[in-house]
Amino acid sequence: MTDSIERRSSPVRATRRRFLEVSAASAALLATPYLRQAEAATIQMRALMWGSYLMPDVIAEYEKTYDVSFSPTFFDGNSEAYNKLRVGGTRDFDLVQADGFWPSLYYREGLIRAFDYAAIRNTAHYYPAFQPSNFRLLVDAPTGATFGVPYCWGGYGITYNMSRVDPEKVQSLEILFAPEMAGQLLTSARFEENIAVTGILVSAEMGTQTAPRPDGKPFNPYVLTDEELAEVERRLIAQKSLLLTRYPDNQTLASLLQAGAATTAAEFSQSYRKLNQMNAAGEIPDKFGHVLRPKEGALGWIDTWLISSGVQDGPRLDAAMGFIDMMISPELMAKLAREAGSCSTIDWRADATDLEKELFLMDRSDDIASMHQFDQPSSPEKWERVWSNMQAA
Repeated sequence: MTDSIERRSSPVRATRRRFLEVSAASAALLATPYLRQAEAATIQMRALMWGSYLMPDVIAEYEKTYDVSFSPTFFDGNSEAYNKLRVGGTRDFDLVQADGFWPSLYYREGLIRAFDYAAIRNTAHYYPAFQPSNFRLLVDAPTGATFGVPYCWGGYGITYNMSRVDPEKVQSLEILFAPEMAGQLLTSARFEENIAVTGILVSAEMGTQTAPRPDGKPFNPYVLTDEELAEVERRLIAQKSLLLTRYPDNQTLASLLQAGAATTAAEFSQSYRKLNQMNAAGEIPDKFGHVLRPKEGALGWIDTWLISSGVQDGPRLDAAMGFIDMMISPELMAKLAREAGSCSTIDWRADATDLEKELFLMDRSDDIASMHQFDQPSSPEKWERVWSNMQAA
């Protein structure tokens, strides 16, 4: 993965690629029952994944212990991964990552397979919100089969300087469009999040969010009517003059907030964590708050591990399940959080400080149930036209 502003990116690029040596506890976790060394000796595990989740030292120990070759391919967005899988990818990849509704699409199109969720022992450590009984996006409704396991989660919320912004005002998405905030606002350069978030706001204002939808389904900010999209375009055009900038990456975002150039930003919460860790260390004077769920609604995401439909029962499936089991262990999830700034679907509170519990939203995992999951826009052409019109205005 590149250093784009995908929500998985760390506030500091170097940190994303800098991982510590595998601890003794982590190494012990590699002794998973799914791999038998004699069978794994000729296996090349091929992964299509977010680059920010690659832990080189962990992978090296995995390969050394089981004589398995791990070969990652990175992607920058779900659409890219989807296209890679559709064009012969089930023959080229064993492990796959995706988020939101994308795994369901993969399963419907036969790109990934179901497997025995209960056989992966570390799934016992999930917060209740991410267990199959509650998180149904990774369960096939007709058969009850499970086709993925959650990994990391978060939302696209609002981070703000607590000494300069009224905490009551920041509870609404309206603050991102408020004239009195001119010059203090930051949003990402990613058009899908901008349109979806604005769609949540305008549908709440228009009263269409809770009204019967044309498709007969619950409101989805990725399935907007023409009237809603027209209002989204109008609001985005009006917002242009209020923005300090649309930040291209999280390093830029954190730097602008730290310097006081801006006070409020729509973001994935990595900068919120980074800046408050700096505040706790006495490096900066300001403390920052983060609104995960504005009152009109919020975008949420859950990254998952999936197994390609090209993987048949036997040693390769054992190797894939063993890898997932290793990656979702509480010890490695704590390591990933501390090094990469990601919120974990696995409960590692027993090893966390009070500050980590706050910053990594450990007591807020139930919020995911009321957040709109990332999805594919129902009409990419219309969305691209809205964004182009905004840019040209």
